[in-house]
Amino acid sequence: MSAVDLQGGAGPGGRVLAIVTQPLVVATLLIVGLLVLGEAISPGFASAQQILRLLIVAALLGIVAAGQNLVILGGREGIDLSVGGVVSLSAIVAGNLMNGQDGGIVPAILACLATGAFFGLLNGIGVTLLRIPPLVMTLGMLGVLQGLLVVIRQGIPSGLAAPALSEFVTRPFLFGLPGIIWLWVAIGLVMAFMLKRTVFGHRIYAIGANEQAAYMAGVPVRRMRIALFMLSGAFASVAGICLLGYSGSSFANVGEQYMLPSIIAVVFGGTPLSGGKGGYTGTMAGAILLVILQSILTTVNIDESGRQIVFGMTLLVLLLFYGRGRAMRA
Repeated sequence: MSAVDLQGGAGPGGRVLAIVTQPLVVATLLIVGLLVLGEAISPGFASAQQILRLLIVAALLGIVAAGQNLVILGGREGIDLSVGGVVSLSAIVAGNLMNGQDGGIVPAILACLATGAFFGLLNGIGVTLLRIPPLVMTLGMLGVLQGLLVVIRQGIPSGLAAPALSEFVTRPFLFGLPGIIWLWVAIGLVMAFMLKRTVFGHRIYAIGANEQAAYMAGVPVRRMRIALFMLSGAFASVAGICLLGYSGSSFANVGEQYMLPSIIAVVFGGTPLSGGKGGYTGTMAGAILLVILQSILTTVNIDESGRQIVFGMTLLVLLLFYGRGRAMRA
């Protein structure tokens, strides 16, 4: 056996190892394994109806993770911890504007997108112009949003989803799949095209890989980073609208459940927290994986605090496995 083969290089064994250790492949294998495990624990877990329900929940997480993915790809240890607050606020804004009427859907969508983009703009300005670390800036913004939600509604359910929105999220739309799944597929296609085929996408990878070199090459780094945070807020607001359609009404802190899982989904999909490498396809698989894992934990009667512990440990293991991006860049 040659030295190259021993190092996992040009030999057939090395090529196979390189394929099976790809984050997307690992996530896919784990998805299959967890479905088998869930079926063994609770017969019917892997039924078509149950898988469809899991995909709807995964789509909600995946839409939030789309914006999170962009911020993380942009580098500088970028993380948007405010997405949960934006989801909650958007669900409340949408519910009150719709108030159970289909005629309020378009105004609600426009208002929520503007709201999400506005808070993303504030995050971007804080990170770029005020030089506040993303972790600190978005955590502070999350606190502002949580306080705002308490003042507005004090934890009381507010607003109702329009019937058309609820049907879009939960009822078969095309080929037996709800509209939210097709929306998620469309987002995945747009993200893949944007990241791989557009100047904007190439600039994201450039500032994530080496911000100083990107600046020297003429990339408008500050404007790019502000745009990424605005997109993160916009995606979180879309998820908030869809979440309203899924639940029918909203609570003040309904979006908090997406903050940590959205980061885990991105990292599990192969995007290191150091940025500059990765993509959204793996993030979609990571979102499905986490939803299945959460469903299994619920099936075996592990409460919310236990699930949060599992998610936190998962994130730590992933960070150790990917070496904060250094191993993936090698």
